[in-house]
Amino acid sequence: MLRSEDTAPANSPRQQLHRAEDMLRKLLRAVEQSADLVVITDRSGIIEYVNPAFEVLTGYSCAEVIGHTPSVLKSGEQGAEFYRELWQTILSGNVFRGIFANRKKTGEIFFVEKTITPVRDGDDQITHFISNDRDISERRKLEAELQQAQKMDAIGKLAGGVAHDFNNLLLVVSAYAELTLDALAEESPLRRNLQEILTASRRAADLTRQLLAFGRKQMQVLQLLDVNSVVQQISEMLPRLIGEDIQLVVVPGLGIGSVKADPVQIEQILMNLAANARDAMPGGGKLTIETSVVHLEESYAQKHTIVPPGEYVLLAVTDSGQGIAPEHINHIFEPFYTTKEEGKGTGLGLATVYGIVKQNRGFVWVYSELGLGTTFKIYLPCVRSTRSRVQAPKPVEDCRGGNETVLLVEDEAAVRQSTTEFLTLNGYTVLEAKNGQDALRVARSYLGPIDLMVSDVVMPHMGGAQVAEQLAAERPAMKVLFMSGYAESTILRHGVIDVQNCFLQKPFTLKALARKIREILEHGEPARARSASCP
Repeated sequence: MLRSEDTAPANSPRQQLHRAEDMLRKLLRAVEQSADLVVITDRSGIIEYVNPAFEVLTGYSCAEVIGHTPSVLKSGEQGAEFYRELWQTILSGNVFRGIFANRKKTGEIFFVEKTITPVRDGDDQITHFISNDRDISERRKLEAELQQAQKMDAIGKLAGGVAHDFNNLLLVVSAYAELTLDALAEESPLRRNLQEILTASRRAADLTRQLLAFGRKQMQVLQLLDVNSVVQQISEMLPRLIGEDIQLVVVPGLGIGSVKADPVQIEQILMNLAANARDAMPGGGKLTIETSVVHLEESYAQKHTIVPPGEYVLLAVTDSGQGIAPEHINHIFEPFYTTKEEGKGTGLGLATVYGIVKQNRGFVWVYSELGLGTTFKIYLPCVRSTRSRVQAPKPVEDCRGGNETVLLVEDEAAVRQSTTEFLTLNGYTVLEAKNGQDALRVARSYLGPIDLMVSDVVMPHMGGAQVAEQLAAERPAMKVLFMSGYAESTILRHGVIDVQNCFLQKPFTLKALARKIREILEHGEPARARSASCP
């Protein structure tokens, strides 16, 4: 038996109504199931409808916002002029498009790409507004990461370009200061002046290392590290840095895996974060360093798209200080960005931390609230290996001289002269060469044994690695120590070099050079054996 509507003409009012109701149901389902936020307000901005996506993202229920204006989401990051322009646009009947920084019920900031469209009635009067918001928070994070990486790369290239000449100059200054200091009597009033020169030279050298570090150009000596051991050793030095009015608490985790990193860089991370925490607690407080192993699941990776899932060693540094204001939190890792008074900071500390973490394929997040302190969480990829982990080495104080013959290959005359003077004073016989080709000539014309070649890596015409390779066959017992002020990528382009065992990064102290020379002469492998074992 047919129903009356089944026999109605296709364009009858009843069929038209049926189609309209069906379309309304489809539209409602589309809006209800949309991943974008949909908000409908009346002409004055009072909310009449929000879809489920709005509730999920903002944390506010439908009942909490209907009857109110969207100002409940205001973050304070957009000024009054922004909202005046918005209302002028939509009240004149035009569509408004813009990026909003809004605040969830939890207080967390999120970003949306917003489109507000006026709705008109049959008399062409504006009665409502429809706001369609797309969450772009993750995109903003990725854009910020890209911008940060580009800044780091640009300044890293600049630092890498000037590092060689700057480090050579610092080496000359510090070397002659050391030589003069050693020649003065203990009671000489000039010793204090020379100590100040050495201190300034070391600070300048640290600045160069920081520039290279946050530009990810710093030379790395990668080892399988026991993070707990490194943290424990560094924590013994931190009280002198942070002062007696700050309590230091170290909480080592159990079952911590290894990380493949440079122990010096881990030290740089902790020293910079500790210094930053000290400045945030001028009246004293508590600094906590914790380690643990965490497994980041796929769900975490989806929320933090730049972090691959997997096992990480977590290094968390927490202070009870003043906290970081919201307007600064997104800029703290930028090079030269600082909130300190002029002359009180370079703005490189946290940028250095960021660069080192990224160079080690890690990730760093900061959590802070004003008046409630700050936590930096650093995730470094965990390495499960049967090889023994290396603990951070204790510095060796031995700087004895010797009576061996050293071939010194250095194209900078001032560096070559000061180094020769120091080695000669320490009992070595020094053969000087001003470049790689000159080194071959000197070595081939010298009839006696050459125990060690100390060579710059990057030189005109022929680099240090090439010289070592050619002399290895002629002098199989000769050992090699390389040195350079260039950045890592430049050094590695000039041949296979064992940076862990036979390398010194300029600028170094003469005492460090003396220790390294003794270490290689007494325990190192000859150049021929080393080159044969290199891949």
